Amino acid sequence: MTASLKALARLLRNHGPRGVALVAWTMLACRRVRRQLARGGLIAVHLTAPPSGGTDTVVQGALRRSGGNCLESALVRQRWFADRGVPRTVVIGVSAPAAGFHAHAWLDGDPDPHRHGLAEILRHPAPPAWLR
Repeated sequence: MTASLKALARLLRNHGPRGVALVAWTMLACRRVRRQLARGGLIAVHLTAPPSGGTDTVVQGALRRSGGNCLESALVRQRWFADRGVPRTVVIGVSAPAAGFHAHAWLDGDPDPHRHGLAEILRHPAPPAWLR
């Protein structure tokens, strides 16, 4: 059995069909965010509501497998949390150019070792239309 099939079997066993639906939504949402950001920036990001059920751990696992960058992942998770009535803010930070420019995005309140030493340049709250 391939690693992908084992992961799918484990997902079904632990989270049932709703977990599979959430993984599918997450991976599709990541692709949509990537295209929408390229076309129009943050204001162009519009995602459909995720399926009910599942956990943030399932969403994060799917995002790791989707190959999305930190901004794409933060926006997808922001949408997932907003659907559950939890407004989360996406934060974007950058390093000083002298230190070798680096940018990173995360959800405010998440422990993230990559954000240390970065100056916040933007905070993007969840769109009101996303909140229940």
